[in-house]
Amino acid sequence: MKKQILDTNVLLRFLVGDNEKQQKEAHRWFQEAEQRKRKIVVVPLVVAETCFVLESFYKKQREEIAETLEVFLAQRWLEVEERNVLLSLWFWYRKGFHFVDSFLLAWTQTYAGDILTFDRALSKKAS
Repeated sequence: MKKQILDTNVLLRFLVGDNEKQQKEAHRWFQEAEQRKRKIVVVPLVVAETCFVLESFYKKQREEIAETLEVFLAQRWLEVEERNVLLSLWFWYRKGFHFVDSFLLAWTQTYAGDILTFDRALSKKAS
């Protein structure tokens, strides 16, 4: 079965529902993935863009975004790249860190690494 990479607009339509026809189509695709009739791949870049759009355009609160995406990314019928990092970053995101900084902090914990940065606040949190 051929893999399909998820685009941000599909995830947004699914979550927000501002286009009923597209939301139904997205829901159907996810049901097919859950039934193992479709392989959907989710990459961190799409999750980052989804967070940005939900915050900036739809004015969603971080807690709601974190809660929703945490549940979505935990679905085992999705192939989620860097799943452990993505599931760990919401702690930092809820504390007010931007998505990318949250990702970097979660990455350092997941892989016992360091962040190469000039951002002192980020560097301090990582150590």
